[in-house]
Amino acid sequence: MTLRISRTRRRTLAIPVGMAVVSALAFLPSTASASPAESRVAAASTDGPSLSYVVNVSKGYGRTHQVERAVQAAGGSIVETYDKIGVIVVHSSNPDFAKTIRTVRGVESAGATRTAPLPAQSTTDVGAPKAVTAEQLKAATAAAPAGQDPLEPLQWDLKAIKADKAHEKSLGSRDVTVAVIDTGVDDTHPDIAPNFDRAASASCVSGKADTTDGAWRPWASGGSPHGTHVAGEIAGAKNGVGITGVAPGVKVAGIKVATQGGSFFYTESVVCGFMWAADHGVDVTNNSYYTDPWYFNCKDDPDQKALVTAITRASLYAESKGTVNVAAAGNENYDFAADSITDPVSPNDSTPGDRTIDPSKCYDIPTQLPGVVTVAATGAKNLKSSFSNYGLGIIDVAGPGGDSTVYQTPDAPATSGLILGPVPGGGWAYMAGTSMASPHVAGVAALIKSTHPHASAAVVKALLKVEADSLACPVPYDINSDGKVDAVCEGGKFYNGFYGAGLVNALNAVTK
Repeated sequence: MTLRISRTRRRTLAIPVGMAVVSALAFLPSTASASPAESRVAAASTDGPSLSYVVNVSKGYGRTHQVERAVQAAGGSIVETYDKIGVIVVHSSNPDFAKTIRTVRGVESAGATRTAPLPAQSTTDVGAPKAVTAEQLKAATAAAPAGQDPLEPLQWDLKAIKADKAHEKSLGSRDVTVAVIDTGVDDTHPDIAPNFDRAASASCVSGKADTTDGAWRPWASGGSPHGTHVAGEIAGAKNGVGITGVAPGVKVAGIKVATQGGSFFYTESVVCGFMWAADHGVDVTNNSYYTDPWYFNCKDDPDQKALVTAITRASLYAESKGTVNVAAAGNENYDFAADSITDPVSPNDSTPGDRTIDPSKCYDIPTQLPGVVTVAATGAKNLKSSFSNYGLGIIDVAGPGGDSTVYQTPDAPATSGLILGPVPGGGWAYMAGTSMASPHVAGVAALIKSTHPHASAAVVKALLKVEADSLACPVPYDINSDGKVDAVCEGGKFYNGFYGAGLVNALNAVTK
């Protein structure tokens, strides 16, 4: 089964990464005085629903304190200010807040991060993991070869990227930390506890970091297993218990950004997640979600434009601090290089409706932002997973994300075409999705950083591609064998729309 939690893909914008980092962070001192617009907003209405907003200060305008005064005059309550990137997180009940604050000198853009009132109206989790039965656990434990964790024989995905061979050379460095920006991580799980990095963990759900002990864990009520599963795929300890992660010797942190119920990943939370990771020495972030409520954010809409700007600034700031940001491509079998796509799910926190978008102008964030590594999913036969999004010039690399066993059957002793990983409470379960592919790539990036500790984010990303195993386009791609083409792969053997530069290779990561 597929656990379809918020997550998606990326397209590199036509901005050189180095240039983008400089321009996004160029908030220079200024002596500009308040404009008349700032004084006109004193009589702010407060009769609307309470919403969350991001306000982006213009580059070159100066520090945010001058805009903060205008925010308060417009009926805004400041939750957090990220001076380093010029982003202010605001709550307001003024229905004209965004429209008003956009007229203020020093404001580049501003927009509501949601369409549902605060607090967000959570829904139940969108999927449940398929649990490992006691009989399967017993059989796998008995069959595990010497030196393997009990459930490792069921992990066909490790063999697919040669992680089993890589572990004979290196498990990764304790000096490397991967942050899971997700629904929360159960750091008490026996597969995660040995490698958990508490200092780099927090909750960012409100848009402001909360470091209360355990704040990074899944919600006690309505919590999702998604983030815990992802964390185990990356850095599940090789300790004689359960599964083995791609990089079982590195550290893993949890940055919770999902609302209760695990259903919504709002912009203020994602901005906080990237900023927290960047300022706490995180080497790699994994992002297996898309930022709600819009699957695609169109820059001709003033609200959606502001969300793109805020997260772009935060992700580029993280990259400027040396962090490699890895993200899932999404599970809708969309061709992101197509001329148009129908988005039926936005806004997903109120009343969605079909809308036709141009994917070159409307962005799935954070994955469709400059510098982010976009990951497609493969199944047990190294074919594109039936659900994985794709697109020439969009996908950077691929990783095992699983697929229905009907479509791609793994070799014995593995019995499921899905991905096995830990879930809260000390258990293990199968899941599938590009959500599972992305952490495999994040794990390989962590191994590369372990092998090359002084490598920049740009170098690590380049090595992910150079060291990947090329996969040619399947012609035709008829995953369900019904005689109809299910997706069209464009490109050649060494770079194409299904797999990018290829399937990541963990053995190359520790030997080259």
